[in-house]
Amino acid sequence: MSATVENKTEIKHYYKLVSSPHLRSGITTEKAMWIVVLSLLPCAISGIIFFGFNQLPLLLTTSLTAIISEYLIQFLRKKEITIKDGSAFLTGLLLGLILPPNFPLVYAALGSVAAIGIGKQVFGGLGFNIFNPALVGRAFLQAAFPVAITTWTKPNYAVDANTGATVLSAFKFDKIIEKNPELYHSLIKPLFLGNVGGSLGETSALAILIGGLILLIFGIANWRIPLSMILGLLTFAGIFWLIDPSHYASPLHHLLSGGFLFGAFFMATDWVTSPLTNVGMWIYGIGIALLVVLIRIFGGLPEGVMYAILIMNAFTPLINRYTIPKIFGATK
Repeated sequence: MSATVENKTEIKHYYKLVSSPHLRSGITTEKAMWIVVLSLLPCAISGIIFFGFNQLPLLLTTSLTAIISEYLIQFLRKKEITIKDGSAFLTGLLLGLILPPNFPLVYAALGSVAAIGIGKQVFGGLGFNIFNPALVGRAFLQAAFPVAITTWTKPNYAVDANTGATVLSAFKFDKIIEKNPELYHSLIKPLFLGNVGGSLGETSALAILIGGLILLIFGIANWRIPLSMILGLLTFAGIFWLIDPSHYASPLHHLLSGGFLFGAFFMATDWVTSPLTNVGMWIYGIGIALLVVLIRIFGGLPEGVMYAILIMNAFTPLINRYTIPKIFGATK
């Protein structure tokens, strides 16, 4: 009798029925958000090194405004306050890092309000947004304040090869490939380290790779998305470069310039707005790379990462629909 009772106790202990999800992970939403914040520190530090400590107010403004915006919207809608999960802070920090150094603080605050209000809460909050909120905030600022968002600061340690303008602008509008090939090739090292004009957290490929490695080690970002984007960019940019290397930038310059690497590791890998399946991630990443190259070469703007990711965000539901495996036994 006692053995039967013990067996029942063991069964009750090991086979306790609980609600879904049944597959659990030690990474909670809150923990994941703060790991991403940690991975962004190298980018923030490199931005401060190259553009000065006076960039801290910009990052604080976007981060704090995002938190306050989320709190007020949830309070007014009588929803659960979720600012402790870190997602609002992360959105604000991401927005600050993709803005030009010395960007007006009032404009930056408005961008954070748009990122949280339009990019996130209008869809229902975390987990329901269609587009990356930080990119929505930057797209709003791009439309509302085009002059301010294309006004670049010269880095503190700039040499002759580095100006306040972005390298992509120099490629597209100043025609530096044709005019000065030596200057063109000398830009590789500054691009890798971050000693060039550009958005606060996007100039240093080294810092981005360090942060991206942290995301991959903790399993926060799926390696298929950045890898597919990088391979796609090298392929598409390489085709044009092979056709006319005196007119088109090399694949390496496309890779290191602008916000491509930052977008590949920190924007495109967003859990909510990226595809669920492995095949879908490859399609998504290659699609972003193709759009980036087309916009940079044929578009009216020197950069296209923001728009490319937002466009592919819109296609994510369709990608999921056609790449999710069929249930066993299903006929359609």
